[in-house]
Amino acid sequence: MTRPKTPAARLLLSAILLLALLPPANAQQSGGPTPPPPQVTITEVQTKAVSVTYEYAARVSAYREVQVRARVGGILLKRNFIEGAQVKAGQVLFEIDPAPFEAELARTKAQLQQAQAQSNQAVRDAERALQLFARGAGSEKSRDDAIAAKELGAAAVAAAEAQVRTAQLNLDYTKVRAPISGITSLEQVPEGSLIGTSGDSGLLTAITQLDPIYVNFAFADREGAEIRRLLASQQPKRSPAKDLKVKITFGDGEVYDQEGMIDFTSSSIDTQTGTLQARAIVKNPNQRLVPGQFVRATVTGLTLDDAIVVPEAAVMQGPQGQFVYTINSTGNAEIRPVELSRQIESGWIVSSGLRAGDKLVTEGVIKVRPGGPVTAAVASANTNVAVKQ
Repeated sequence: MTRPKTPAARLLLSAILLLALLPPANAQQSGGPTPPPPQVTITEVQTKAVSVTYEYAARVSAYREVQVRARVGGILLKRNFIEGAQVKAGQVLFEIDPAPFEAELARTKAQLQQAQAQSNQAVRDAERALQLFARGAGSEKSRDDAIAAKELGAAAVAAAEAQVRTAQLNLDYTKVRAPISGITSLEQVPEGSLIGTSGDSGLLTAITQLDPIYVNFAFADREGAEIRRLLASQQPKRSPAKDLKVKITFGDGEVYDQEGMIDFTSSSIDTQTGTLQARAIVKNPNQRLVPGQFVRATVTGLTLDDAIVVPEAAVMQGPQGQFVYTINSTGNAEIRPVELSRQIESGWIVSSGLRAGDKLVTEGVIKVRPGGPVTAAVASANTNVAVKQ
């Protein structure tokens, strides 16, 4: 900067700088008018019963899936179903050549007739031997031999009858029936093939039952303990854990129109994931749920009694953690540290730090200063709060 060349110019510049450094005249006064207390909205803290839900990623699995196997070997003559179609329990799916089994049944029936004839003769011989022995005309050995022959004949008849039943069963097994109702898979052996009863040679198809269907999910041990605590507090007012409802949501956000029921929870924690396995059973009449499908499972039916719920706007974050503002008896604002439990649609459930009757600042929180006065207006009660995970 170019320095002033004359003493007068230097004096003028010094005066200007001095005036610039002097405070304004009103700054020398005691402080000016005091700003009014900030206007806030408050509500009286109340406890209420809140419906608690838990949401998890879940995967669908079949209610039952069975393999259809041949129980007798032979030539596969016919398939009586359309692959991938619905079949009923007891429906004939395959037919195996029955001729060898019909012949075996006829042979066993003939053996039964032979055994019955021999048994009848043994009965008559035993009766005569007993009569002769009673008159003293027969020996004791003859009597005993006749009785033994009679008993052997009866045993032979029983064995022949068992062979007939076995042959009849094998003949019946030539008609392979569906063990359950469900959807069939592809056939594993084509018509005309020679099939067996063991290994892959006996596997004909599979049936999957899709109605009802299972939805599997897992929850953390902490949540499991919380659910058990809530269930214990609700007894006997509420139903047991197996009566908890499960709402299913598809990947696109659509809610399934059938609710499920929890029918299984694991008794041990998975050491690899630290979670407990659970399963819900859901009606699936239109087969919208298919095995392997990913969905969201929301567990409902639990209630948290005497819960304190605060609006999300009332919660602040400070160096020491989360806090809210309350108004004391003198009308001044106080910082109240809180611990939050679960987020809800319009706020949080407070696990500690507040009690019923506290006056909570819900609007205008940013304008509040700790220990400062406020102008408070009472808000209307907020009801029907639903908890979400």
